[in-house]
Amino acid sequence: MAAAQPLPTSSSTVESGLSERDAEILAFERQWWKYAGAKETAIRELFDMSATRYYQVLNALIDEPAALAAEPMLVKRLRRMRSVRQRERSARRLGHEL
Repeated sequence: MAAAQPLPTSSSTVESGLSERDAEILAFERQWWKYAGAKETAIRELFDMSATRYYQVLNALIDEPAALAAEPMLVKRLRRMRSVRQRERSARRLGHEL
């Protein structure tokens, strides 16, 4: 991947009460597949944090009303994906098939 460049964020996203970093995280989630290489590498280069920390921040972010207001479709999709993963983990732990 080339040098890390700031992600384009819409002015409405920043004006919605999100920090610039939070707006950039949402912008990255919207278009991370456009970056060459592994997602974890892009996270490290763009946000200077580990993938684990990034996902902790992202999970807290998608629970924020400001994130939902700024990017409703993206946040709903990320919440839905998180719920599916949680259900699958719970089912595995309980020995149930989904």
